[in-house]
Amino acid sequence: MPSVRPGAPGPFPASPAVVAAAVADVAAAGGYFGLDLGPVPREPGWRPLADLLADPATVEARIADTAGRLGTAETRVAASILFQGLAARLWSPSLGAAVAHDLLIDLAPRHVHWRAVAEGPLPLRAAHLEGWEVRGPARIAGPLYRTVVTGLLEPLAETVRRIVPTAPGLLWGNAASALAGTLLELGRRRPGLAARAVALGRELLDTGLLRGTGELAEPAPGHPVFTRRSCCLFYRLPGGGMCGDCVLVDPGIRRERWARAARESGR
Repeated sequence: MPSVRPGAPGPFPASPAVVAAAVADVAAAGGYFGLDLGPVPREPGWRPLADLLADPATVEARIADTAGRLGTAETRVAASILFQGLAARLWSPSLGAAVAHDLLIDLAPRHVHWRAVAEGPLPLRAAHLEGWEVRGPARIAGPLYRTVVTGLLEPLAETVRRIVPTAPGLLWGNAASALAGTLLELGRRRPGLAARAVALGRELLDTGLLRGTGELAEPAPGHPVFTRRSCCLFYRLPGGGMCGDCVLVDPGIRRERWARAARESGR
């Protein structure tokens, strides 16, 4: 639970109704933003999120599954892609609630469950979900970082690195890329939130393990873009290439992409 100082502008515990309404609203954005609430179904396959973060056997199986789907024998590449996808999945509902509702939600691994699927976003379901209202939006970055990075992504990164030798900078670059991609997607789906999303993104990217992982720039007003300082190794997959935010993209090509996107947006 976030710490609260006497007289501070938050966070304050939110009612279950407020939390449920915010989560439902964010989930309506689609894709990775979904989060179901309620008792975990009795059907097989649902497992605690704690297993996906800290159980080596579970994570190793997910890496092997990812490698098979991507057609690669390089477990390091599969581990990188898996980590980035899971980071995006965990960032999305948390960032959506923070940007759209000034609400911190706690994806506590003991209360959240997941289920493996062949494709698409990993289903997540919270049997119990606590939330806190932050009445001073500028205060939300720190608690949000501790909730997602410290509470979820650090244990996952530690487990991945126990299984596959992976540079920490690569994984935290993946976490930053997932963060930026989530916020930019939220801004595209809900343009009224774009400025707040970018502002929060810049704060988070200047915090802890995310500091120095990349830059969230705005080469044209209203057209934010992210450039990371590491590579996720996607180019090593069969038929893979360089991602739009990759450090390996030639700066001249990147500037032309920015200019073309700005022209297409009418700016």
